[in-house]
Amino acid sequence: MHTDDFRRLFVGFVMVDTLVAMRWLDRKWHKVVEKKLIEFEDEPFGEIIVHGGNDVSWGEAISDARKERMKQVTKVVFLLNITKVGNSVCRFASNLVVVDIPEGITSIGGASFGCCSSLKDIKFPKSLTSIGRASFIRCESLEQVDLLHTNVLELGDYVFDNCRSLREMKVPDSLQTLGSNVFCNCSELVPSTIDIDNMVDYDDVTFEVVDYLRSVQ
Repeated sequence: MHTDDFRRLFVGFVMVDTLVAMRWLDRKWHKVVEKKLIEFEDEPFGEIIVHGGNDVSWGEAISDARKERMKQVTKVVFLLNITKVGNSVCRFASNLVVVDIPEGITSIGGASFGCCSSLKDIKFPKSLTSIGRASFIRCESLEQVDLLHTNVLELGDYVFDNCRSLREMKVPDSLQTLGSNVFCNCSELVPSTIDIDNMVDYDDVTFEVVDYLRSVQ
């Protein structure tokens, strides 16, 4: 990550002394993130994640300690020049309400925002081409998703599984692959907002869901 970009975002958003922040500039960005979330447990820190495209391992993401720390997160800041939202990076951030994914990011990793139960507003970039498995699973406050302006080609398995408040889903003509159980338990979803004729690659389980959506339109 370019030092100037790092300095602008890190010093601007993380609540630490500027001199301390400057001493951290030569470290990998993920060390800074973990220092904020882990090492300052007795300080009122942890509201912001500074994200640079890394993955969080499955084991780490579901650990009780990290789950508790993630409850503090209310904002995610993306560093410049990254192309991916890492796997599980915001998983269990139950107080995260708004996410603005910047232009240049092409993929959202698996379970990136899984179990963000307060998440209501997601802004997607035009550059986006894929949304990974279970990226928004159990985002129970999410009411609408608009991907029309993006270049999304693929929605992975279980992407919006258990998004029980989801009422409107808009997908672009570019969409080609729809995974298994993408809209499982989305009981409020209005089928007419999904252009399913462009879904050309899906397995038998998803075929049953798509077939049902066609029947009620």
